[in-house]
Amino acid sequence: MSRRARLWLLLAGGAGLAVLFVAACLELPSFGGDRHPYGDRAVRASLARRTANTISSVNFDQRAFDTLGEMTILFAAVLGCVVLLRQTRDEHRARPEPAEVALPVRRYALIVLPVALLSGLYVVAHGQLSPGGGFQGGVVAATALHLLYLGADYHALERIRPVGLFEVGDALAASAYLVTGLAGLIGAGAFLANTLLPYGTFNTLSSGGTVPLLNAAIGMEVACAVVVLLARFLDQAVEIEEESGT
Repeated sequence: MSRRARLWLLLAGGAGLAVLFVAACLELPSFGGDRHPYGDRAVRASLARRTANTISSVNFDQRAFDTLGEMTILFAAVLGCVVLLRQTRDEHRARPEPAEVALPVRRYALIVLPVALLSGLYVVAHGQLSPGGGFQGGVVAATALHLLYLGADYHALERIRPVGLFEVGDALAASAYLVTGLAGLIGAGAFLANTLLPYGTFNTLSSGGTVPLLNAAIGMEVACAVVVLLARFLDQAVEIEEESGT
């Protein structure tokens, strides 16, 4: 295909997309009005399934299939980084030397690490009740572990971050999301249908049906994915060197 043909194809696709956007905007409720049909339906569905956090109800119930796509994008991105950043034949691993860490930095990092880790787990566990959830809590928990790298050294981080286990955890979490969806398909005739578990009591940890399960799976997948991703980049920055030593 010539460059001119690709350009015309791009322009045609862009024009079609622009028409769809304009048509969608014309049907939106007026700005600042009290009529919010999508929001009202989302809130009603959230209350009907005993999920206090409407956003989690949308993410892990009303459009749980879209969230599966988002999780798959992250999983594929991490897999791509693992493949691209793997050690090649003209590279070797150099033993990283510990660096001096200022005492205030060391104290702050080691004090904040358990607090940040618990905060991340709390955000994941309470995702169906309050703002946050698996995506946010997973990132907080994963980055909290790396405070050990700032407060101690790379070897200390390696001891609490076995990359192989986190790779397995990433795959298991993604599989758990799929298995929950398939269970809904078998039990209720719809993929990711929130009909398998009782909805429980509103505003409690056990409420929301399958929402807490999917939220926990996302939290584990995101945490493991971020750990693996940062591990590969740290390998390139700290350990892996070219044979020439540059």
